Parts: sequence; C-alpha cells; structure tokens
Amino acid sequence: MKKILIIISLSLLFINFGNQSFAQSDDKLVILHTNLGNIVIELFPNDAPNHVQNFIKLAEDGFYDGTIFHRIIPGFMIQGGDPNTKGGDQSTWGTGGPGYSVNAEFNTIEHNRGIVSMARAQDPNSAGSQFFIVHKDSNFLDQQYTVFGRIVTEESFATLDKIASVKTGEKDIPVNTEQVKITKAEVVNRSTVTNLLELSEPERVTTPITTSESGFQRYEDKALDIEFDAPEGWLLQQPEKTNENSPDVVVVGPRIGPINPVISLTISNVDGKTLDDLIQEKAKLLDDALKAGNLEIISQEKSIINEKEVFTTNAKGIFQSGGESYNVQFKEIIISTPKKFYIFSYSNGIDEFNDQLSKFDDSVNSFKIISEPIKEIKSASASVETEEKGGGCLIATAAYGSELTPQIQQLREIRDNTILSTQSGTTFMTGFNQFYYSFSPIVADLERENPVFKEAVKLAITPMLSTLSIMTLAEDGSDAQVLGLGISVIALNLGMYIVIPTITIIKIKNKF
Repeated sequence: MKKILIIISLSLLFINFGNQSFAQSDDKLVILHTNLGNIVIELFPNDAPNHVQNFIKLAEDGFYDGTIFHRIIPGFMIQGGDPNTKGGDQSTWGTGGPGYSVNAEFNTIEHNRGIVSMARAQDPNSAGSQFFIVHKDSNFLDQQYTVFGRIVTEESFATLDKIASVKTGEKDIPVNTEQVKITKAEVVNRSTVTNLLELSEPERVTTPITTSESGFQRYEDKALDIEFDAPEGWLLQQPEKTNENSPDVVVVGPRIGPINPVISLTISNVDGKTLDDLIQEKAKLLDDALKAGNLEIISQEKSIINEKEVFTTNAKGIFQSGGESYNVQFKEIIISTPKKFYIFSYSNGIDEFNDQLSKFDDSVNSFKIISEPIKEIKSASASVETEEKGGGCLIATAAYGSELTPQIQQLREIRDNTILSTQSGTTFMTGFNQFYYSFSPIVADLERENPVFKEAVKLAITPMLSTLSIMTLAEDGSDAQVLGLGISVIALNLGMYIVIPTITIIKIKNKF
C-alpha cells in the first residue's frame, strides 16, 4: 500500500449534538495506558458483538499488558496487540495471537480517524488479538476489516498523534519500543470517565461496491487506471505495495478446502522489458522450486486477448505455511501493454481449483484499462484474422507442456510466416480454425488431467509435426507453391494416419 497515493488523509468531523453523544454500550470502555498517554476506546457491540466480547476479555485477562504498537505508519494507522512483542524475536512480530480466531463481522462503519478495527491475515476470518487505530481516514479499508470501536477523548487523539510520529525502522517497527508500550489495558465503566468527547454516530458507507445479477462486483480504481469484475461476496483488498512483485489488488474467496481461493492483480512498469524478458525472469525465479520437485509446470502458452499479447502459465506445487504443507494449483496470466505488465493470478487447493476457475477467467476477460479509448467492434472476418494470427496451438501445447518448446515455435512460424502470407492459406486457416477450436480446448484439458493420454497424443502428433517442416520449402511464398506443398503435406498425413493403418488392418484381418 503506497502511503501517499492510496491513503486518504482527511480530518474527522466532530458534530456536537448537545449532550446526546452516540454510544452503543453504556457499560464498558477500554483504556490503554501507554508511556505517551492514555487511549480511551468506546466499543460497538451492535456492529461487532463477538469482536467486542473478545477485546474486553483479552483486556481483562491482562493479555495486552506489556505489548507494544509494533507497526506504525504515520498518515495511516498504528497497530498493536501482538503477544510476541512482549520480548520475542522481532521477525515474529505481527504473527502472534491468542491461539484462536474470530470470524469476520464486517460492517458499514467507515475507517475514519480514531476508528479501532481488527487486524487480520489474508483469510477474512483470521482475526485474533491484533488491532489497529486509524491515524488518518483510510476508507479503502471499509467493509474489509471489522470495526469494533473508536477513541473518544482529546488525550486519546493526542496520544495517537504522538505514537504515529515516533521514529520507525524496518517493517515500520518503532526504534524505541518503550515509548509505545501498552503498560496496562483496563476495562472501566463509562460513568467513571469524565472527559469523553460528545461525538455523533460514526460515518457509514452508503455506496457499497456495485454488484450485478451476474454474480460479480465491479471493481474500479482510477489511481491504478484499471477496472474488472470480481466474484460477488469475495473480499477485495489493497495490500501494502512493498515491491514491484507484490500485488496491487487481492480478492479472497470463502474457504471450502484447506485454503482460501485467491485472485490477485499485480501491476509493474515495463521499463524497457519485453514480454519474453519477463517470462525468462519468472523462469529463473521458479527454477529452484522446479529442481526440488516442489513445483510442476502443467502448461505455458502465448496468445492474444483483446489485441494484447498474453502469456498463460498453469502449474501446481507443494507449499509450506504455518508448519503445514498444502497441495496448491495456480494459473497466471500476464497481459503485456506498451507501458505496463498486468499479471492476474489465481490459486486454490488442487481439489477445489476447477470449482472457481471460471470466475477467474471471467475476471480476466472483464479487465479494462480505464484510460484506453473504446474501440469499435471489428467485423467477424477481422476477428477471425486476429484469432488466426494469435490463437494458440492448444493440443500440441498441452502435449509438449509449454508454448516455448521448439515444436510449438515451429508450428507458429509455419502458420504465421508461410501459410498466412498467402490468400489461399488465409482462406484455409479461416475454415480450419472454426473446426479446430470447436474441439481442441476439450482435448487439451483431457491431456492436462491424464498424463497417459497426454503421452499418447504426443506420440500421435509427432509424425505430423515432422511433415509440416516441408512447408518451409516455400521460399518465394507464392500461392501456387504454398498450395502445392500444402497438398503434399495433407497427402503424407492421409497416408500415415489412414492409408497405412487401413492396409495393415486389412492384412491382419485376411490372415485370420
């Protein structure tokens, strides 16, 4: 999350309604005593009853005593509540909790200055003890984290500002941890606190993310210049952008298997790189996992989507998290443009992968760069031509495992440089593609699912690929020469795949 670009710094508006201040609970407040001052927290049990109950219990049990605000980002928030900060290794700070989790209670309260909300991991239902207090309005968090309270005294806001201004080091950890220590968390009755501000009801979200009957919610981000459809009911997040390879948008679905399904979008600048350069970079990053046998590339393929060059990778592997191993399958689609790479990724447990795959594909197909002008819809003939020049050799790619193998590259070169260079070849490919793409996706899927079938297909098509090399003899590229060589190739394949097997079968039959 870029601190300046995506954090909205607005002041909280205090509206005085005489003596009628908003309060959901007339009983309990929590006071966090720190070395820089006290923070008094009013709770919202009507909006987040389980989180309020959990927070009060932990405070009463002394759970927060001695913990520190371990993550401080001025202009955004201060985060605390991790028991690991009582003296554990700093590398573990931010990972600790009470040993259980609390299911999400997302509500409509906006993440304005002074709001207290629950921190969590990628899983929406992973909150435990860690919480954060919003330093400046951060409404991009709305309805994605559970708001359960707010600070309610002038001293609380002054203390918030003091903590937010301390010097921090790596991972936003304060340099002087004693300054930001919670010496004691105290639960008190509201009537015992005399300096409460008279605050109105917290502001609430009135325009939720647009949803449709299609089962998708339209996500738009003008700062990123993108929009796309995300599965309805999935949690949209904008995590902190720590480097160019970290995602800009993450969409987390409900967990059915061992892990949550996740769709992410990562945007990076081209910086003089081509798509092939990026592919090679990624191949090097995955090399160790491939050699160790922890990752298997199922298929890789180049294609064209909406006139943009695309590279698709399907893979599966074993991943470690929290001391446990998970069998995960993922699909990554790199969309190349002159200025940026847009990388969509989808991951899920192997057994559940196909259940949500169509939602990922729909999200990618709906992707739009906002600043791009809307182009006129091309005629059917123009669309076919684009598919001819950019369509994938699906069956062969699935058989050989990658778009980059010599066999697939040879197919593309013959098609694009020889066949499509003539009028007769273009006419032939138009009819052939309509026939080929009617069944090839099904065959390719069967190859990926059945290794034996994959090897059988590879064995069957290898002789045909060899005969296609004859087409490279069309040096002058004339219609007559291409047509003549094409007929020769067809005759050879008819002989190999029909005539010879038929003669063999007849001879065997005559013997018996």
